[in-house]
Amino acid sequence: MNRLKFIAAVAVAVGFSSAQAETLPLPDGVISLASPEGGAMLFGAEANTDYFPLSIHFATQDNPAYCGPATIAMVLNALDVPRPASDMTLGLGMFDQENIFTPAAESVMPATAIVNPPYGMTINQFGGVLAAHNLDVEVVHAADSDLDTFRDAAITQLKDDDHFILVNYLRKAIGQEEGGHISPLGAYDEDTDRFLILDVTRYKYPPIWVEATALFDAMNTTDSANDGKTRGYVSVSR
Repeated sequence: MNRLKFIAAVAVAVGFSSAQAETLPLPDGVISLASPEGGAMLFGAEANTDYFPLSIHFATQDNPAYCGPATIAMVLNALDVPRPASDMTLGLGMFDQENIFTPAAESVMPATAIVNPPYGMTINQFGGVLAAHNLDVEVVHAADSDLDTFRDAAITQLKDDDHFILVNYLRKAIGQEEGGHISPLGAYDEDTDRFLILDVTRYKYPPIWVEATALFDAMNTTDSANDGKTRGYVSVSR
């Protein structure tokens, strides 16, 4: 890891650590990024390239239903997608959880629908909003994949800051509270076979390292809002 990346990682980890006191207790089997063990895993991770652009643009979701929009805003900024025009920023503005809903995105999933029952976004709606920003998007339901395929795809993309991998999983399957959730992956540690989830619900949980098997099982759960299909993962690039 070069010096600039090390400094950036330390700065972000400190920020995560300062927020950790406000979060819910972590279940057994996961490791907080803000812990000494979690920090050491990041610095030693075999695939951690995506961590840096995502952490620079980290977003905490604006409300309990907005894990999808927060993740989308992070990824659009990390991919350096042309920003929306703004009189205040001379056309150099950033994406946020409101302006991601362009007319094309609204045609896929209106912002107002996210905060009404059944709340949030399915993985297909999430992928559709990303695609509405002219990105290359692949939505994979866990039932149509397997652990090894997911692991290989995720590692490849975590080593390349032009590609990102985003996960839709059931929180209670990894011992958290409680429903479906969306967040980006930031790194993979081969020694422990764990992925780092950059949880966008920062007020609830810190970023955590989760075993690959446990994460895949949490994705391989039925989403009743998505016609009974399983959750899964999304690969995205420009």
